[in-house]
Amino acid sequence: MSAHMDDYLAPHYINRSNWLRAAVLGANDGILSTASIAIGVASASVTRDPIVLATVAGLVAGTLSMAAGEYVSVSSQTDVEKADIEREKQELEEMPELELQRLAEIYEQRGLKKETAMLVAKELTEHDALGAHLRDELGLNEISQANPIQAALASGAAFTAGGVLPLLATLFLPLESLRYTLYGSAIIFLVILGALAATTGGSGVLKAVVRVTFWGTIAMGLSAFVGYLFGVNVA
Repeated sequence: MSAHMDDYLAPHYINRSNWLRAAVLGANDGILSTASIAIGVASASVTRDPIVLATVAGLVAGTLSMAAGEYVSVSSQTDVEKADIEREKQELEEMPELELQRLAEIYEQRGLKKETAMLVAKELTEHDALGAHLRDELGLNEISQANPIQAALASGAAFTAGGVLPLLATLFLPLESLRYTLYGSAIIFLVILGALAATTGGSGVLKAVVRVTFWGTIAMGLSAFVGYLFGVNVA
């Protein structure tokens, strides 16, 4: 009985999915993009100033690009959702019986008997016809609906927070071994981010940590290779 009660009381995290996705994406990009830029320039530079300048430029450009891109993409999703909602309103006004039958068929496909499915469809239609169709026919609800401003702010702020960490490393870590310490510190930052994101979202920590470490290593390794490939010293 106690185990069943614990399962019943277990928290769910789907309500965090929208802002968490944007925040994790922003912070991960902030760490990875600025660290990769810094490593690439450090691989071709013998002085600190060009590294810091490139990292700051990447941080500013990345923050603005991330926020703008997130706003535009989520706004596009919102436009589609609004168009579907208006279309559903029109269909409910013009063909209520057909819409009722469609709703009943959805419940029947989910396992209800035909009579029960029609009864449920009728009761939900009487209570909130549009809400029932948005939720069960289109899959829209308050949790899944996009919020462009929220996503843009979360993503831009998270990119800045993530990007500041490699910037601090370029300012204070020894220049001679900077590209290696940048990689090490960035991996540590990514591991912490992956663990925090997994914990906040209630998912597996190890899987998240392995994922960010693997792809972070590839991105920064390629950036260092590009820096060496130029074969020039940036004074």
